[in-house]
Amino acid sequence: MLILNTNESLKKLGLNSYELRLWTALLSRGVSTAGELSDIANVPRSRSYDVLESLEKKGFVMAKHGKPIRYAAVPPNEVIGKVKKKIQEYAKGEVKKLSDLRNTTIISELSTLHTQGVELVEPADLSGSLRGRHNLYNHLEYMLKKAEKEVVISVTEKEFLPMVEYFKPLFGKLKKKNIKITILTQLNTQTRKYTERIKQFTEVNHTDNKARFCIVDGKEMMFMVFDYADVHPTYDAGIWASTQLARDLANFSN
Repeated sequence: MLILNTNESLKKLGLNSYELRLWTALLSRGVSTAGELSDIANVPRSRSYDVLESLEKKGFVMAKHGKPIRYAAVPPNEVIGKVKKKIQEYAKGEVKKLSDLRNTTIISELSTLHTQGVELVEPADLSGSLRGRHNLYNHLEYMLKKAEKEVVISVTEKEFLPMVEYFKPLFGKLKKKNIKITILTQLNTQTRKYTERIKQFTEVNHTDNKARFCIVDGKEMMFMVFDYADVHPTYDAGIWASTQLARDLANFSN
C-alpha cells in the first residue's frame, strides 16, 4: 500500500503511529466516524477518540458534531502549510532563546572557564575528530570566524564549487577585516570559471596535491581524511588540531 511505502516520510509531519493510521484512513474516506476509522486503520476503538481529538488539535482533521461525531480530513497541502508554519515559528523562538543566551553572564562565565581550562592543556592534546560533512563545515565556519590574519584552504576540484558557494558570504566578511584568504585547488577549465565568483575575496592558486585541509592563522587546522568525491557526506570525517603541526603545514603551503 501507498501508506506503508510513505510511512517514514509522513512521520516528518509529527504524527505517531495511531495518528498516522487514522489520518490516512480518513483521507481515503473523506468523512467518517471514529468507529469506522478504527476498523479501517486497525486502531483500538478505546484509543480512536483520543487520537482523533489529538489530530483535531494539530489541525489534521475537523470534527462534525452530531450523533455520532463524524470527522473530515484536512487536505494534505493545507496540513503541510500548517506544519511548516508551526516549525518556522518554533525555530524562530528557539533561535531567539539562543541569541538571548549568548548575552547572558552564564555564557561569559562558561567561556572564561573554557579559556582557563585550555590554558592548562598541553598543545598536543588540543585536537579531536569530527564526523559528517555538515559538522565539518560548521566547525570550519567557526574556525574562519576566529581568523585574525590569514586563512589557507586546500580542496579538490570536485569540492571547490560547493565550498565556494557555502563559504562565499563569510569570505566577504573576512575580506572586510583584511584577512588574507588563499585557496589551493586543481585549476582547469571548470574550476577557473568559478574563481571569478570569489576573486574579489580570495586568491586561488593551482596545486596538484589533492589534500583537503584548512589552516587558520598558522595555529589551528582541520584535515579531512577522505576524498570528497568518494565518500558520502554522512561519513565524511576530519581531524581538528591546534598544534605546531598547523604552523608547519602553513609554512609548507606558502
